[in-house]
Amino acid sequence: MKTIAIAAAVLLAASARAHTDPRFDGKPSDPLPFITIEAPTPASRSVNARFWVQFATPGDGKAARNIANDSGISIEEVKPGHAAGISTPEALELARKAGVKILSVSSLEQRFGTLDFPAKDSIYHNYERMVKALNEIVASAPDIASKFSIGKSVQDKDLWALRLTRGVKGAAASAKPGIVFLGTHHAREHLSTEIPLMLAKHLADNRAQPEIAKLLDTRDIYIIPMVNPDGVEHDISNGTYQMHRKNMAQNHDGTTGVDLNRNYGYGWGARGSSSNPNNDTYRGPSAFSEPETKAVKAFVESHKNLKILLSYHTYSELILYPWGGKNDPITDEIDGKPAHEAYLAMSEEMGKMTGYTPQQASSLYLVSGDTCDWAWGQHKIFSFTFELTPQSLWEGGFYPGPEVIAATFEANIRPALYLIDLADNPMRAREGTSAFALTPAKPKVGKALQ
Repeated sequence: MKTIAIAAAVLLAASARAHTDPRFDGKPSDPLPFITIEAPTPASRSVNARFWVQFATPGDGKAARNIANDSGISIEEVKPGHAAGISTPEALELARKAGVKILSVSSLEQRFGTLDFPAKDSIYHNYERMVKALNEIVASAPDIASKFSIGKSVQDKDLWALRLTRGVKGAAASAKPGIVFLGTHHAREHLSTEIPLMLAKHLADNRAQPEIAKLLDTRDIYIIPMVNPDGVEHDISNGTYQMHRKNMAQNHDGTTGVDLNRNYGYGWGARGSSSNPNNDTYRGPSAFSEPETKAVKAFVESHKNLKILLSYHTYSELILYPWGGKNDPITDEIDGKPAHEAYLAMSEEMGKMTGYTPQQASSLYLVSGDTCDWAWGQHKIFSFTFELTPQSLWEGGFYPGPEVIAATFEANIRPALYLIDLADNPMRAREGTSAFALTPAKPKVGKALQ
């Protein structure tokens, strides 16, 4: 087997950094003398043929991040002067040849260690427990809650949607203004399942409270907590996290998975996604090639009342809005008024609520074929991506443990209610007229979830 030997000592010397201990104690361990990267074959193209890569981002950093992203590195952290993410051997070599300065390379096991889902994180929901939780919500609140499938996954799992509103059930049409919350496009981002699930339970448990009751009377609320159930199940298989991002489609070259958040149709195939099936940001053979994204597309297009979409991801504590695939700001107008002003008002208000940083998605790096660009560009649905807790790998990264769930939900409940309220007319955000804004009004948002 042909090997590509990368002299990690040279890379580390160039950055004057030692290899970092994977136990997250912040103490440097002995530098690795070298890392040998196997050139992948179809048999070896697996979760283990990937690396955690840190690279320099001189200047404002965007040029280096875009090159790394175009090379196929899945960027997961952006910090002043450097960024980091998950890379295949091919993507690492492409980025290096394109001029990206590599600071350190470590295996995923070295970086993340062994992470045991069932023992440590059993409070998180796998697919079966997620379905059970949805069924329990429907049974506990039949006056406002119903459940239906929007389609099937690659491995034939139902993609369940929970609907919360009065007077309409299932997939029936409604004239009420609508909003949809999406979770777990990316398999390893398990916290992004928990927050929409907890939102659903919060609305059901507090449906008698006046401020919640009014929303349920006047809004049509949809929660799809697990867009990528096959990937979720794979990521927690064998009791150990697999660091899996994509779905479980079988690619033509023997690799597995398409990045669902690069598979939407608006701007598909442009900068900000990979054409290499082995990379984490592989966009698929065509727009909407995957049953999961087809299902979301069909759901959105059959619910003409949708005005707002929020897609939960992890991690970094960011509030992102379109465009992701363009550096230019939104220039669209709604009723003769700039939509960009409403986006800014909403993102800044929600940033105050959460402590997260609001910004246009492309300010990080260009991304093509993502959910929010498609929802806005194709349907003029106001769309946001929330990158949830934590801020960094050192605070837990994709797997922050059960102790962060309650606090993350508490930080995110008011933004969810704020968006539900604004679903009748998101442009109202420009005037600050939502009752759920932090200023001036501060209503209760229901009793805290236990």
